[in-house]
Amino acid sequence: MREVAIDSIRVSLINYQRVVLLREIDGDRYLPIWIGPYEADAIAVCLKEKTVPRPLTHDFLKDIIDNLKASVSFIDIYDLKGDTFFAHLALVKSDGQEILIDCRPSDALALAVRSDVPVYAEESVLDRAGIMMDREGGMESTGAEISGDIAEGHGGKFVDEQGLAAFDSFIDTLNLDDFDNKRR
Repeated sequence: MREVAIDSIRVSLINYQRVVLLREIDGDRYLPIWIGPYEADAIAVCLKEKTVPRPLTHDFLKDIIDNLKASVSFIDIYDLKGDTFFAHLALVKSDGQEILIDCRPSDALALAVRSDVPVYAEESVLDRAGIMMDREGGMESTGAEISGDIAEGHGGKFVDEQGLAAFDSFIDTLNLDDFDNKRR
């Protein structure tokens, strides 16, 4: 397994789909994973350190894990079948037993940023789907096809502010009270 970190969340300018770019810590490869808009927002809210009045789904799940006296140990992206990535969420129970739970990479990443734990990708997944970036942030050689123009974003431990710029206006206007009013 190779350690990776969230480099950026990008938005396709053609179809507005989100892709999270994971950067190999001790290497030059990037792993692009298409994710849904809600999962992208959940990751971005946490990375931008925004507070929301009520817990989001991944905050709620982390609270459950914490209240059960367990902790997230790491996540790993262990397989790729067709266009679908597979991940494990590694939990350590109160008795010290480690368990692996199968989950979507987007959900695992949303929990990883909330728990500040390492993210790993299997070497075979990086070999098959890893890409190289040119100096301008464009994609060079790829193992997996990614179509569309991608918005700018560059790396930090988790993500550079530019990589989340597409989410700034959405996050700043989030008002969860609106959701409460609609449920009534």
